[in-house]
Amino acid sequence: MTLIAATLQAFFTDRLARQRQASPRTIAAYRDALRLLLVFVQQRTHIAPADLDWTDLDAGTVSAFLNHLEDERGNSTRTRNVRLTAIRSLFSYAALQHPEHALLIQRVLDIPPKRFDKRIITFLTEAEVDALLAAPDPNRWEGRRDKAMMALAIQTGLRVSELTSLNCADISLGAGAAVRCEGKGRKQRIVPLGRPVQALLQSWMTERAGRPADPLFPTRTGRRLSRDAVAQRLNTHTKTATECCPSLRDKDVHPHVLRHSCAMSLLQAGVDTTVIALWLGHASVRSTDAYVHADMTTKERALALTTPLTARPGRYRPTDKTLAFLDGL
Repeated sequence: MTLIAATLQAFFTDRLARQRQASPRTIAAYRDALRLLLVFVQQRTHIAPADLDWTDLDAGTVSAFLNHLEDERGNSTRTRNVRLTAIRSLFSYAALQHPEHALLIQRVLDIPPKRFDKRIITFLTEAEVDALLAAPDPNRWEGRRDKAMMALAIQTGLRVSELTSLNCADISLGAGAAVRCEGKGRKQRIVPLGRPVQALLQSWMTERAGRPADPLFPTRTGRRLSRDAVAQRLNTHTKTATECCPSLRDKDVHPHVLRHSCAMSLLQAGVDTTVIALWLGHASVRSTDAYVHADMTTKERALALTTPLTARPGRYRPTDKTLAFLDGL
């Protein structure tokens, strides 16, 4: 084992697992990022990962890898920055172990994250939620599982990782029905369940008949659903729901959209943003600002407060067909 291999191993076993007690999801994310980097360097230099030295991972190579992620793998800027975070974490640890490579390591640490456009979030309306929940086939085991899973996600706003990690014991039904989960930063929270979701979960858990430590939403073989599997099932049901709700055709519906839909329903119901942040497990109340920006009803109410008292109520409606066409563009 060369210097980089020994340090890489110690980074995972000593720094992440022992010192920081990182969650399995964090370790898996860092593992995937560094594996992609080593494979990229191997294809570029024809040097096996076990034979790489620190000079093979200079700032130019790391920058080329980040460009490769965007240009060839089609990753978003956010994903690029997440991969860079893992690389910088490794090099920060290596700076203490290898002072002889201080200049090389510092140049890698100086690579900045890339700025990106913050787009308005996508969320589902009440009619779109109803169409999506009606899409799974109730005559199939997978359909009943998927409906219960999507209804739980929309009502509680759980992240897809939180959703797939749920066990049967994490659901409490009856008086004070709620779901318990562990989110980012190992923060545990409890989210109450509404009656419609309770009924779905009661029926599903009776059919599921799982032990307390068994996954709540398993595959046919009893294994835990993966993130990709949840996204694939959601995509399938969205296509079905589009037939009766055409507005879904213009939306990119992925698992996080269900979380956004939960937050938007709470906001439009008049729930305070601090409560929404607690409901979703946000680290800061500022994280809910994205939902305020996306909510047109809140902006319309604000606009109504500035309307002169002498102004006639209602929206402007052009009477001429040509003006109406131009107004609709």
